[in-house]
Amino acid sequence: MNTIPLTVRGAEKLKEELHRLKTVERHSVIQAIAEARAQGDLSENAEYEAAKDKQGFIEGRILEIEGKLAAAQIIDPKTLNAEGRVVFGSTVSLEEEETGAKVSYQIVGDDEADLKLGLVSISSPIARALIGKEVGDVAEVRAPGGTKSYEIVDVQYV
Repeated sequence: MNTIPLTVRGAEKLKEELHRLKTVERHSVIQAIAEARAQGDLSENAEYEAAKDKQGFIEGRILEIEGKLAAAQIIDPKTLNAEGRVVFGSTVSLEEEETGAKVSYQIVGDDEADLKLGLVSISSPIARALIGKEVGDVAEVRAPGGTKSYEIVDVQYV
């Protein structure tokens, strides 16, 4: 089984979701199924079908999260000593060479990625272009919008 890289924060979010699914969502859907059964004929009971569908989704998501956590390699960026290189979990400050625009991204696991929060997936084009580079290096990023060049201004492990 392949390992799935996760930051500490990403693993905690998955654990919280798993706990909520098991303790809140699972119980509420069981109650909804019981209430729908009490209404009688199940063959034409839309509430029963909807509750069963939701139960299937919840159970599937529980299995998915448990699998991810079992295969997770949890990486704490604060403990990394990558000697200034860009690695999984590092936060990278960049300057686009053409426009001078400055951006900052943390490289995280696929499940944690949220561009609005500055979290980019390890499998994204920008992360793949940055991995292994150091401050002062230029990364060529091939994205759907074309190729852009970014100079690495700073690398932090926070």
